Amino acid sequence: MIIARFLHQGRQSYGIVEGEQVRPVEGDIFGDYRLTSAINLTEVRLLSPVAPSKILAVGLNYRSHLDHLKDQFEPPAQPELFLKPSSAVIGPDEPIILPDSDTAGRIDYEGELVAVIGRRCRRVSESQALDFVLGYTCGNDVSARRWQKKDLQWWRAKGADTFAPLGPWIVDGLDPTNLELRTRVNGEVRQSANTSLLIYSVAEVISFASRVMTLEPGDVLFTGTPGEPGSLSPGDVVEIEVERVGVLRNTVKGSEGQAGRAKITAL
Repeated sequence: MIIARFLHQGRQSYGIVEGEQVRPVEGDIFGDYRLTSAINLTEVRLLSPVAPSKILAVGLNYRSHLDHLKDQFEPPAQPELFLKPSSAVIGPDEPIILPDSDTAGRIDYEGELVAVIGRRCRRVSESQALDFVLGYTCGNDVSARRWQKKDLQWWRAKGADTFAPLGPWIVDGLDPTNLELRTRVNGEVRQSANTSLLIYSVAEVISFASRVMTLEPGDVLFTGTPGEPGSLSPGDVVEIEVERVGVLRNTVKGSEGQAGRAKITAL
């Protein structure tokens, strides 16, 4: 099943995608609902597939990512989680807005598989954890490296507006332990890995997090990024592709400050 969240004639709705159409949902996509008459996908605008109350993300969860870090970290002894605010979320084809580079420094993409929680999850075992997942989508954990190194907390390095692109929709029934993940910038592959290479599996991370924090329906979990992420520049088109899910595509724009400096330089 493919679950989308979309805008049609000024109304936001969840719906089930069937081929080139989407059938809007009446009721609760996380509970009881019924399907209504189909709409062509060409007539709707896809939004972020979920509006989470919170976003959890895992750092240092691929060995290939650890190997590229300057200090050559060892795999963490437990999942290393951090929070991103829901205000950072954008959907497919919405622009990633780069902060002022004078303060934020280099801004990187981080392509990731994202799990969407489907029902209230508290103190679940690893063997039960995936039963609480609604499905999976693509995510980009956009990161400002200077802020990440400078600040005690990552609230702005990972949480600036537009720093959590999600989409294009949620797909259920997938095995999260064996999915190909790729990141492309302007059509060139920059990251490529299989989720079988995660240090901590999706089930392990959900179980670990649920021992401390109740996960609510619609919450999302960014599961980690592989390899060596690269920087983004205004005008780039970044695509995160997860096998059997689809492609999340976003353009990159500079801040008003960056645009102003570019204009002055050109003059």
